[in-house]
Amino acid sequence: MRVFLTGGAGYIGSHTLLEVLSEAHEVCVYDDFSNSAPEALARVEQLTNRKFLAVTGNILDQMLVAKALVEFQPDVVVHFAGKKAVGESVAKPLMYYENNVVGTLSLLRGMEAAGCRRIVFSSSATVYGNPQYLPLDENHPLSATNPYGQTKLMVEHILRDWCATQLDASAVLLRYFNPVGAHDSGKIGEDPHDIPNNLMPFVSQVAVGRRKKLQVFGGDYNTSDGTGVRDYIHVVDLAKAHAAAISFAETHTGCEAINVGTGQGASVLDVVAAFEAASGRSVPNEMVERRPGDVAACYADASKAQNLLGWQATRDLADMCKTAWKWQSQNPNGYQG
Repeated sequence: MRVFLTGGAGYIGSHTLLEVLSEAHEVCVYDDFSNSAPEALARVEQLTNRKFLAVTGNILDQMLVAKALVEFQPDVVVHFAGKKAVGESVAKPLMYYENNVVGTLSLLRGMEAAGCRRIVFSSSATVYGNPQYLPLDENHPLSATNPYGQTKLMVEHILRDWCATQLDASAVLLRYFNPVGAHDSGKIGEDPHDIPNNLMPFVSQVAVGRRKKLQVFGGDYNTSDGTGVRDYIHVVDLAKAHAAAISFAETHTGCEAINVGTGQGASVLDVVAAFEAASGRSVPNEMVERRPGDVAACYADASKAQNLLGWQATRDLADMCKTAWKWQSQNPNGYQG
């Protein structure tokens, strides 16, 4: 198939790019490198020994994204491009609504021009808001608690309505939990341009000496050790879920929301302990106030992914930390060398 990846140079995008290339798909990456690096694409090419197209552009540039789509003529679009930090979304909501919602509308207009009616969307477990029960299944009420989650929920509504108007359209909404880890080679991994907003890259940077200590946001949650509990999923498992979703979209129509997680929760302190064991380094940390918009615990019921996509997570927390440390220790300053 011909696969168009928006945000394909990013953390999840680059691992998915590697996976779809390994399955012999033809690929075009569309990325503005605002939170990614061209070096990631070069390393994927080295790892796979496969060529692919790459277009530098912003998802908000409707004319450019339409031109790229029309010229490439994809069978399916995998949509990663967008802002993704909860804390930043609370501080800068308008930027998030513009990038994530308006950007998706721009993409859909381009897809219509190119005659492409299949999309796999990078959604998020944040669309569930404060859990009313655990584990979270796809029937849980939707109620995001922060602007980032609201943008994901809005795009889900848009794609559901878009699908309803076209009998041959397919939209797969992959609701990720918390992607971590890196490729086994240590060649590609998570490399945030600024202060990391997610736990694992911050822990990695403390362990490698780039940062002095980890701030743990809230030690008074109703969890086993008082810190927030999340469903951490290995990024390679997540990339394989995208490959399975591409195959599913090829043979199914309509809109399906599917959780992508392990079904197991780990606390912040669990992750710190596992990373210290994997790296042999200490990770100094301190408890600080909770972040606005965070929930105490969140983990998945991922049975639908197994039933529809034939996919399930295979890698545990120890492996997530081992591969994250391999990436960080080999690339202490990320892709910048």
